[in-house]
Amino acid sequence: MVLEPTVPIEGIENHILLIRGHKVLLDADLAALYGVEARALNEAVKRNAQRFPPDFMFQLSARELENWRSQFVMSNPGAKMGLRRAPFAFTEHGALMAATVLNSPRAVETSLYVVRAFARLRQFLASHKDLTRRLEEHEKKLGLHDQAIAASHPQ
Repeated sequence: MVLEPTVPIEGIENHILLIRGHKVLLDADLAALYGVEARALNEAVKRNAQRFPPDFMFQLSARELENWRSQFVMSNPGAKMGLRRAPFAFTEHGALMAATVLNSPRAVETSLYVVRAFARLRQFLASHKDLTRRLEEHEKKLGLHDQAIAASHPQ
């Protein structure tokens, strides 16, 4: 039986973010796609921590969380952002591994759509190399800007 994802591939692509040079899905978005609560996803990941090296999953830093919140709130003024902790970001490999530790038919089936969304994004970026180059330059500038701010405001 083939389950239809709750979000079409295009919807998944809209949730893929570029953080630390990686294309990622945040834990709440990935959990929603897999039909579980973010808490359940994160518990399954914690029980299988050895399957999630840093190139599969990482937690957003305080600065990354603030940047994400400011972007999200600007695009959705009614959004409530009362998170107790910074979300986890899952790379394509981490999203696939999450499906294996959840081991539900929906998670396994939906993981195929997640892979396809990442692949489409890769194809799009490959076909628009100029856009990719400009995105990389922008990310470097943001990184340098963040480093300069951090240096001028020691904590």
